[in-house]
Amino acid sequence: MKQRIITGAGFGIIMIAMIFLGGTLFNLAVSITATIAMVELLKMKKMQAMSITGLTGLLSMWILLIPADWFGAIFPFPFTKVELFIFFILIMLMLTVLTKNTFTFDEVGFLVVSSVYVGFGFHYLMLTRDTPIIGMSLVFFVILLIWTTDSAAYFVGRAIGKNKLWPDISPNKTIEGSLGGVVFALIIGTVIYFVLPELSTYISFLTAFGVMLIASIFGQIGDLVESALKRHYSVKDSGNVLPGHGGILDRFDSLIFVLPILHLIQLI
Repeated sequence: MKQRIITGAGFGIIMIAMIFLGGTLFNLAVSITATIAMVELLKMKKMQAMSITGLTGLLSMWILLIPADWFGAIFPFPFTKVELFIFFILIMLMLTVLTKNTFTFDEVGFLVVSSVYVGFGFHYLMLTRDTPIIGMSLVFFVILLIWTTDSAAYFVGRAIGKNKLWPDISPNKTIEGSLGGVVFALIIGTVIYFVLPELSTYISFLTAFGVMLIASIFGQIGDLVESALKRHYSVKDSGNVLPGHGGILDRFDSLIFVLPILHLIQLI
């Protein structure tokens, strides 16, 4: 428990500092974090990061991850990020032939989905922070909503939880805890909305309420997605980079699932 508290406090301080700073330093920190997350996924699949296939997967993820201005500076060619990503998919398919199917079609699918999951998830974290005027407040708002949901779901579940939410994936989660997490997220989110002048000035309460609802519900789904992934590959944690807390994916699974959805439905 002591190790968990120390790690959590240290990680929290660094994360808050990076969000406050924003800009290039924040984007670099997010890029490193995303790279570790991708390596964790490769290890789950028992794929070596420092191999041709592993590096191809990492490059595919980086293409989706990096901000548009970085992409233009690194790749001064008339290609879009999506076109280059598709090109890397074709390279991976070609490798299945060159390796005589040692590198399988199943592994290609894994790398493509992993690249989208990690690359887009962390890309939208950077994009949210870069939102003019309210970027920092938005990031903190979504993170606090996810943390509130997780904490409330745990305590409400322990207090009154009787009906299992999804026992095959996460046996300790309950329907009562899940609903409690949503309710508390809406309450705390409403308080935060009116306390932070940047939010109440630049976005409507209806939009903020939508963010609260989506962040709470899909944050829990994101957590279940990663739990299902770990069960499929028979691992307890995604990694051990954060002693007492597991890996990077264990800490960011909800956030990188929620942010692309918020952007795609244009709530952010």
